[in-house]
Amino acid sequence: MVVDKATFKTALAGYAIGVAAFALAFAVRYLSGGWFQSHYPFLTFFCAVIVTAYLGGLWPALTVDAAAAVVAYLTYARPSSSMLNMGDAPVSATVFFLTAALCAMLIASLRSARDRLELERQRYADLAENRDLLYRELQHRVSNNIQTVAGLLRVQASAASPSPRKALTEAADRIGLLARIQRDLHDHAGAPTPFRDFARDLLSRAVTAAGAESVGVTIEGGEEPLHPDQATPVCLVLLECVNNALEHAFNDGRPGAIRVELARTGAHWRLTISDNGSGPPPGLDVPSGSSLGLKIVRAMASQLQGEFSIADGAPGAVCVLTYPAHNRA
Repeated sequence: MVVDKATFKTALAGYAIGVAAFALAFAVRYLSGGWFQSHYPFLTFFCAVIVTAYLGGLWPALTVDAAAAVVAYLTYARPSSSMLNMGDAPVSATVFFLTAALCAMLIASLRSARDRLELERQRYADLAENRDLLYRELQHRVSNNIQTVAGLLRVQASAASPSPRKALTEAADRIGLLARIQRDLHDHAGAPTPFRDFARDLLSRAVTAAGAESVGVTIEGGEEPLHPDQATPVCLVLLECVNNALEHAFNDGRPGAIRVELARTGAHWRLTISDNGSGPPPGLDVPSGSSLGLKIVRAMASQLQGEFSIADGAPGAVCVLTYPAHNRA
C-alpha cells in the first residue's frame, strides 16, 4: 500500500501534538498536588484529548485517550469521599475513556466538516477564477474579431471611390469603437471599469482624432460601471454626440468646452452631453432627422428603451439620453 507523503506528514504531526499534549497534561496533574489528583484525576487528560482531537485528528486523540485512561488508572488514588466515587478505579477509567472518545469523535467530525467546507470554498473560488479568465479571453477574442472586420472595411474603403470611401471609413471607425468598448469594459484584473474612467479614455481619443485639442472635456458622475447590456449603446450615443460637437459646434477652430454627466434619477440613468459651441441648427427634428448620426442615436436609444433629445443650451447644445437602470448581475 502506497502512503501519500503529505498524508504521512499530517498523521505524524497529529501524533506529535498528541504526545506533547499528553506530556503536558501528565506534568500538570503530577505537579498539581494530592487533592487535585484525588478529586479530578482525569481532568488534565481530558483537556489533552480535546486539544489533540482539534489540532491532530481523531486517531491521535483516541491514542491519547487510551494512554490517559491507563496512566490515570495505574496512578489512581481512590478517594474516600469525592465526586468521582463511583466504585472501583477501572469503572472510572472506562467512563473517562468512553466520554473522552465521544467528545474526540464529535470534535474530529466537526473538524472534518470544516476541512471539507474549506475545500469546497477553494474549489468554487477556483471555478470563479477560471470563469473570469474565460470571460476575459472571450472579450479579447470578440474585440480582435471586431477589429478584423474594421480592418477589412478600411481595406475596402481604400479601393473605393470618394463617396463610398467616406461611408466605409466611418463604418470602420464605428466598428473599431465597438471593439474598444468590448476591450475596455473591464480592466486587466477583470473588474468592471467605472464609466468615468472609460469615458475619459474614449473621449480623449476622439478629441485627438478630431484635432480639437483646444476643446476641453469634463466628466461628472459615472463612478459606477455601466451595465454590460447597456454599455455599447450608451457609449455609441456618447461618442456620436461628442463627435458631432467637435465637428459642428467648434468647426471654426475656436476653443470650447464639452461637459458629460451621468447621473441616476430614481429608476433611470440620465446621460447629458452639453457644449458651449454654436448650438443646434434651426429646425432640428430629432425623431425624423435623416442624418446617419441621428439614425444611430435613435436606434441606440430604442435598444435601451430610453429617450433621446437635443435642446438649445444658449450657448451650445444639450443632448440628453434617459434610459432605465438595470441592476448588475
